[in-house]
Amino acid sequence: MRDFLTPDRQFHVASRCELLSYLLGPPATLSRKEAKQLLRFGAVSVRHRQNVRHDTKLEPGDLVTISTAKRRRDVEVALHGIKIVHLDEAVVVVDKPAGLLSMGSPREKERTAHRILNDYLKAQTKSPSQQAFIVHRLDRETSGLMLFARNERIQAALQQNWKSVTKKYLAMVEGTPSRPSGTLKDRLLEDKSLRVRRVENGGELAITHYRVLGKHGKRSVLELTLETGRKNQIRVQLAALGHPIVGDSKYGASTGSARRLMLHSCELIFSHPVSGAPMKFVSPPPAPMSALAGRLLPSPVVAKVQG
Repeated sequence: MRDFLTPDRQFHVASRCELLSYLLGPPATLSRKEAKQLLRFGAVSVRHRQNVRHDTKLEPGDLVTISTAKRRRDVEVALHGIKIVHLDEAVVVVDKPAGLLSMGSPREKERTAHRILNDYLKAQTKSPSQQAFIVHRLDRETSGLMLFARNERIQAALQQNWKSVTKKYLAMVEGTPSRPSGTLKDRLLEDKSLRVRRVENGGELAITHYRVLGKHGKRSVLELTLETGRKNQIRVQLAALGHPIVGDSKYGASTGSARRLMLHSCELIFSHPVSGAPMKFVSPPPAPMSALAGRLLPSPVVAKVQG
């Protein structure tokens, strides 16, 4: 965004039109990209009414206010539930809520963790060139820690060394595995219906290490450490073990009390791609998961960094 947009600017509408076309023309004279970004962040009001749409009808005499001096709570709202755990010149670590795509798809390009974070960085730095680059993904239904790079060189370095990154998850499953710990190895293939399944030949190797933390009624809480990162890996392998994740109707869960998938990315450990310093981030499970698990989950700790 341009620096001259920092103070509030107010205009009185001269003739009937729609808000977006008004912002693009004089006297505001914004670019289409600037106008859409300001609307997305709630920085445009009409007659002191916020949360207006691009197609809001304007009448002669209406007051249009453009404000980019956002308060902290406005920024938090703009992040749509994403929490920034760590931010430096090389990496960004966020805590993603369940229900939000990691990156764009043919059906959804706007409301994704990637797009929201990009918009946030551009607004904070007032530089349209600021971007976040995806290093890995979480399923839409999975909450927890995600790592982004600040440029393509850092992205490539992190992805090349991804096997050395420790990635731990917490899951609540139906029943209890017969062994208190173990390693799941399967070959996984995504079919034409976008469902991932195990296959004898072909596909991609998936390896997950699990440990039972405890039981809670007819459910158990597992800690899972990924050796590979395939789509739906944990969900498919636990279902094949006979213990689908609570709330995962796609892969056979029968429990209906959970309103979300009980899977959470709880820990990331890696070496900083520039300094080489050890970085450790821990995120407590969200409230719905803690409530169902009772006392079995680890003691809540705020997401943190060491190094």
